[in-house]
Amino acid sequence: MSWQSIYQSRVTSPEEAIKVVQSGQRVFLTGNVSIPKYLLGALVKRAPELQNVEICHALTIGSADYVAPELEGHLRVNTLFIGGNVRKAVQEGRADFTPVLLSEFTLLFKNNILPLDVALVHVSPPDEHGFCSLGVEVGLTKTPAESAKIIIAEVNEQMPRTLGDSFLHVSRLDYVIPVNYPIHELAMTEEGDMEVVEKIAGFIAEMIPDGATMQMGIGAIPDAVLKYLFNKKDLGIHTELFSDGVIDLVDAGVLTNARKSIHPGKIVAGFIIGTRRLYDWVDDNPLIELHRTEYINDPFVIAQNDRMVAINSAIEVDLTGQVCADSIGHKLYSGVGGQLDFVYGASRSKGGVPIIALPSMAVMRDGTAVSKIVPFLKPGAGVVTTRNHVRFVVTEYGVAELYGKSIRQRTLALINIAHPQFREELTKKAKELNYI
Repeated sequence: MSWQSIYQSRVTSPEEAIKVVQSGQRVFLTGNVSIPKYLLGALVKRAPELQNVEICHALTIGSADYVAPELEGHLRVNTLFIGGNVRKAVQEGRADFTPVLLSEFTLLFKNNILPLDVALVHVSPPDEHGFCSLGVEVGLTKTPAESAKIIIAEVNEQMPRTLGDSFLHVSRLDYVIPVNYPIHELAMTEEGDMEVVEKIAGFIAEMIPDGATMQMGIGAIPDAVLKYLFNKKDLGIHTELFSDGVIDLVDAGVLTNARKSIHPGKIVAGFIIGTRRLYDWVDDNPLIELHRTEYINDPFVIAQNDRMVAINSAIEVDLTGQVCADSIGHKLYSGVGGQLDFVYGASRSKGGVPIIALPSMAVMRDGTAVSKIVPFLKPGAGVVTTRNHVRFVVTEYGVAELYGKSIRQRTLALINIAHPQFREELTKKAKELNYI
């Protein structure tokens, strides 16, 4: 039977396809900007007929009707990275959170630690050989999809065809739902003081050598750094995700990937988040390869790139160098993501530069200003990057190099890049703790 005949025989509606989901099953939901919205809508509509269906995913962007209070007992999310749309449900105990390194996220499914019954995926139309691309979300989706007993796919005419280890043949798709709608767009910006962001980005740019291979986490700071790199030469990308900012660097001849130790000449990543401009640019572009996250985020793969620069953010950093990036005290906020994968990978790289970047202070909803350099982490705070792994911490007041430094030296360096209005109090606390 031809692949065209197989494809046509499996075309159905979202409502019919979702009937395969039964009570007590575990369902994988592809995430980031690749949410299959018609399938998810059909699952939410069917939810009152079901009991105890677990939905596993990482970050999802967009509305999250599937965690509505009235669905408790019918659908229950188990998120492995807490996004803003499910945060309230997790904090109220209506959804679960499973901590895991991003490099090991997919292995939970592959190794049957979290066996999957059904995977809901979102793909491009098949090519002339019958292969659909997972498009904007490959890294966190391909392995779970292959591990599931049943794959249900929205086949979207507007999903870009990305290359690399990104393909599923139509014969692997048990149910096919043809759709045609724009992929969700999300610019890499966030609320905050952009003057502070630009200052931090400027400091980071000075730390990036010619020929560096870069990882950029989510947020305004990593994206802002790209604007300061037009005087650099032969930069490359090996990252869990990238956004629109890389396009101009490629066009300017700065981002050539020529000096990468592995995958020379290629931008490699797990997924992309951005605007329509980015999605059009990556479509069938041989410069771009998307791969599984267990490969992209493997610290021992990352370390093979010489001059590996990792840029990640934090909620707070204590005076010994402990980095909290996943909670506000005991209140769960996000997840480890790829921070430790890339911090450790860059640390093991020849000439590597692992960076934790954060504004020196935050303004709370009531207008109170708080330091993000703290004497000690809040009770219950999660340590994402340990004091043993941290190397460089950057705020708008400069760079603190912590590797190989004593607690006394670290304390003084971190106070020096804290906001001036908090330095006196930090010094007082450090003396009380016998750090200085």
